[in-house]
Amino acid sequence: MAFKLFKKTAKKLDNYSLSHGVSLVTYDNPISTISEQFNTIRTNIQFSSVDRNLQSILFTSSAPSEGKSTVSNNVAVSWAKQDKRVILIDADLRRPTIHRTFGVSNHLGLSNYLSGTVDLETVIQPTMVENLFVITSGPTAPNPSELLGGNRINEMLATLTEQFDCLIFDAPPINSVTDAQVLATRVDGVILVVPCGIANKVGVTQAKKSLETVHAHILGFIMNRMTKENMEGYYGGEYSGYYGAIQK
Repeated sequence: MAFKLFKKTAKKLDNYSLSHGVSLVTYDNPISTISEQFNTIRTNIQFSSVDRNLQSILFTSSAPSEGKSTVSNNVAVSWAKQDKRVILIDADLRRPTIHRTFGVSNHLGLSNYLSGTVDLETVIQPTMVENLFVITSGPTAPNPSELLGGNRINEMLATLTEQFDCLIFDAPPINSVTDAQVLATRVDGVILVVPCGIANKVGVTQAKKSLETVHAHILGFIMNRMTKENMEGYYGGEYSGYYGAIQK
């Protein structure tokens, strides 16, 4: 049965994650079906470019409130559980959520480092997940695009790639501000999150064009918020149930 992939009308901005963070199902319920889907995403990313080293990956979306933070944060947890040193960077300097999700301080973060007021080690924080570290956004800056496009971001990438196995950026939506476009030119690959039945087709097309304009390496698209009904008849849908020993 055909399902509705895109939505034509504009949606309201969801501010819930700004106050509460996003759901970390890969940490709270690691054996669930949803956690396994995030593990599958991680594996697919790892094998998406066999001839190219993927160490820094940026997650974005075409519009706000489409799930990019939920996907990027859970993939980061999944990666860390593979005994990889992972750092998750909140590059959404306008609507940050990572400090809420992981319950860490946002007093000092990326905006402080990029402004040149603190060193990099000061803004790296451990999390409750072994091997996973975060750099929060820091205080809201008046010029996020200029900060993200400056030379200190290159210095940060050079240092972090020596210290960590995987760098994951949670970036703002492509069509809202230019921040993600600026960052997309500095990382090894970009993932575009597209919520089923919520994303606007024109918006997603425009986001793809914007990434291609700056010659970003688009690794692929992740369709999230698929319902069970949408999965029926879709390849893989019948295999999405629980797989493992019955828990008593």
